[in-house]
Amino acid sequence: MNKVVTLSEAVTTIPSGSHVAVSGFAITRCTMAFASEVIRQGIKNLTVSQCVGAMDADLLVGGGAVERLLYGGGSLDRFGRLSCVNRGIEDGTLIAEEHSSLSMAFRYMAGALGLPFIPIRSLRGSDILKRLQQVAPSATAYVKDPFTGDEWLALRPLKPDVAVVQVQVADPEGNAWIIGPRWDNEEQVKASQRTIVIAERIVPTEMIRREPERTVIPGFRVSHVVHLPFSAHPTSVYRAYDYDADHIRLYAEAAKTPDGMRAYLDKYVYGVKDHWEYLEKVGGMKHLDSLTADAILGY
Repeated sequence: MNKVVTLSEAVTTIPSGSHVAVSGFAITRCTMAFASEVIRQGIKNLTVSQCVGAMDADLLVGGGAVERLLYGGGSLDRFGRLSCVNRGIEDGTLIAEEHSSLSMAFRYMAGALGLPFIPIRSLRGSDILKRLQQVAPSATAYVKDPFTGDEWLALRPLKPDVAVVQVQVADPEGNAWIIGPRWDNEEQVKASQRTIVIAERIVPTEMIRREPERTVIPGFRVSHVVHLPFSAHPTSVYRAYDYDADHIRLYAEAAKTPDGMRAYLDKYVYGVKDHWEYLEKVGGMKHLDSLTADAILGY
């Protein structure tokens, strides 16, 4: 079954108030075109989750699409902090459930395995746990080990309404490869009700079948497939293209203030009709070709 649709069509299926898990990690494999389209369509009150906070989540927060963020810390790597996320926490417009990265991965894993809860040691005695219990008291509980009688901290599983995952390769049915680091993406997909795959390349299903061990996301978990080259720009996609350092610097500076962020959104999100116009605005194919990965190095 061919599941290929436009980005706009895929985003339209996400109602306001949904829980969306996104695949980005700092400035790598972020769902940037997706985030911009969500903002353009005026989708609001989202719960967004990801293991390590990244540029896609920061853009969604800056665009006013997010009510609650679940994440395990994060940054724009060497380019600075997640300014929109931090500002939202400071001014009270964003509910932030701050975890450790490990505890986020555990919560996705519990959802993926269909568990009612998952025990964890690492949060006990931490300020992270104290804050989490204040902001989201239903996210944690204590249980007794039936074998030893020891008390354990337990985490509620995460079950997002939809996972949105940036991948290098997929077929029209949604079978997808993630080349390089996967982080928590596989568990995100398994924990979610459905998945939207955004792929740099679409290949025939027979090519996927030649190397079935490379399929990280099976098609039966996927509701929509979007073919959109450079859809993670300005972040990187391993073996496809490097991050755009100049544009990330531009974003990081703009995001420091509400006025700067509004100007960025007006130019690069609201000021373009779609992803293709955005790519022209950031320099077109001549600029994008300079970011294309070396076939040997992968970046």
